[in-house]
Amino acid sequence: MQSLLNSYRILLELTPMSFFRNFHSEINWDNRLIGILGAKGVGKSTLILQHIKQMDSRDESLYVQADDWYFSSHRLFDLAYDFFKKGGKYLYIDEIHKYRGWSFEIKQIYDQLPLLKVVYSGSSILDLDKGGADLSRRTIEYIMPGLSFREYLNLANGWNLRKATLNEILQGNVDFPFEKERPLKYFKDYQKSGYYPFFMEPEYQLRLRRVIMTSVEQDIPKYAEMSLAAASNLKKLMYVLAQNVPYKPNYSELERDLGISRNLLPDYIEYLAKSKMINVLKEKANGIKVLQKVEKLYLNNPNMAYALSEAEPNIGNVRETLFFTWMKEKFNVTASPVSDFEIEGKTFEVGGKNKKKKQIQKVSEGYIVKDDIEYAYENIVPLWMFGFIY
Repeated sequence: MQSLLNSYRILLELTPMSFFRNFHSEINWDNRLIGILGAKGVGKSTLILQHIKQMDSRDESLYVQADDWYFSSHRLFDLAYDFFKKGGKYLYIDEIHKYRGWSFEIKQIYDQLPLLKVVYSGSSILDLDKGGADLSRRTIEYIMPGLSFREYLNLANGWNLRKATLNEILQGNVDFPFEKERPLKYFKDYQKSGYYPFFMEPEYQLRLRRVIMTSVEQDIPKYAEMSLAAASNLKKLMYVLAQNVPYKPNYSELERDLGISRNLLPDYIEYLAKSKMINVLKEKANGIKVLQKVEKLYLNNPNMAYALSEAEPNIGNVRETLFFTWMKEKFNVTASPVSDFEIEGKTFEVGGKNKKKKQIQKVSEGYIVKDDIEYAYENIVPLWMFGFIY
C-alpha cells in the first residue's frame, strides 16, 4: 500500500487549486457511494483531487488509480479493508472501469464496510453501465460535461463569472465584463479548442484525437465484445459522421457505403452516444409515440469537428452543435418541426448574424440564436450567451 500512498501524495501536491468547477457543488459528497462519470479528458481526476485537498483530511483519505500495477496482485476490497483498519474514511478510485469485476467488489465494500465512504470515477460510461453487480440502489452517479464557454473564460482569464438561467440568457442578462472585454474575442478559440480543460496544454488537437480514438477503438469494442472487423466498421461510421454532421440517419445509405448491416447500425449509434462521441437529437414525444425517432446526429462538441474533419467544418453545423452541446446538459432538447430546436415549448433557430425570423414567425414563443453578435435584442439572442447555462 505504501506505493499507492506515495503516488497519492505526489498527485495531491501537484493538483492546482486556482480554478474550481461548479460541477463540484452539484455533487452531494455526503453520500456513502458516489460515481463520477464522463468522457475522458473532462477533468474528473482533477475534480476529485481538488475535493480531497480542500475538504478532506489527507491522512483519512486515499486516492488510487484502478489500473495501477498494484492491482495486478491485490484485490480492491482487500485494499479498502486494510485502509479502513488503519483509520481510513474516504476512498477515491479513479479509472475504475479498468479493474476487472469492479462492481462486485464495490458492492462488497459498500455492504461490509459501512463506515467507509467511496467515490469512483470512470472515463468510459460504457463499462460502468456494464459493471455486472447491481449498484442502482447503492450509488448516486453524476455525469461530468466538458467546459462551458463561461467556465472556459474563467479558467483562461482567472475570472469568476456566474452562470445564468435560461430566462436570464433570453433577456441578455449574463455576467460578462463588457466594460473592458469583448466576448467574441474568445468565442472562436473556444469553438476550436476550449471544451476540454487541457486546452492550455500543447498539441490540443492531437490529444483530442487520441481521446476520441481510445473510445472508438478500445472502449466501445471491449464493451460490445466486437470482432476486429466490427470495430473497424465502427471507426468508419464515426469518420462518416464527423464529416457530415448534423447527420440525418439513413440506414440504407450507411449499409451500402460502409457495409454495416442496418440491423447493427442503431446499436453502433447508441454506443457512440453513450460514450459521449455523438449527441442524438430526437423528435418531440407525444402521448401516442412511446419511442422518440432519431432526427439528427451531432458530434458531442465542436472541438471534435475541428480535430476530425478533413476540411474546415461548416460554420452552420458548428453553431448548431454548440447550442445542443450546452443546452442538453440542463434541458430535454428536441427537434422542432419548424426550426432547429425546441426546449420546454420554446423554439430556437440557430444561424449567423444575417439570420432572418422566417422560421419562427408562426410559433408562440420563438427565438433567433445568432452567432457574431454581442448583445440580445427583442427575441434575438447571441449564441455565446447560451454558454453560460452551466
